Amino acid sequence: MPSSERIDPTDARLLLALAAHPRATAVALAEASGLSRNTVQARLAALDRDGAVASFERRVEPAALGYPLTAFVTTRVAQRRLDEVAHALAAIPEVLQVHGLTGDTDLLVQVAATDAEDLYRVAGHILGIPGVERTATSLVMRQLVPYRLAPLLRRTAARRVVP
Repeated sequence: MPSSERIDPTDARLLLALAAHPRATAVALAEASGLSRNTVQARLAALDRDGAVASFERRVEPAALGYPLTAFVTTRVAQRRLDEVAHALAAIPEVLQVHGLTGDTDLLVQVAATDAEDLYRVAGHILGIPGVERTATSLVMRQLVPYRLAPLLRRTAARRVVP
């Protein structure tokens, strides 16, 4: 993952143009960002190579795949088994992402489910992983702020480039 220094104001302008028009050609992105086509292609390649641009998967909504329920499962894990638990979670198709946390909870597991019965099954599967000590499941009722980066990109794009 790139450091914040790798995304300069020019990269941020390019990423804002790409976010607004994800299917745009390099020529269209060049016009929208005020860059040359060659610069756009080189910078996009570098951003992709450095891991600054996430996979296309992030744009696909689980509901479109038949998984309209989203839940977060907080998970407490025997510390010596954290890697083993993470590996087991990665093998569960309904697990969308897992974050390691500080505090009383070790992992925040985002899952998708087809319905309440399916969520119960997935949560039980997580609880059954060796090394998982305790879980608590919270159903997402409504998304109030969707995943976004545009405000941070705009802030970065507005910074002065210091030579």
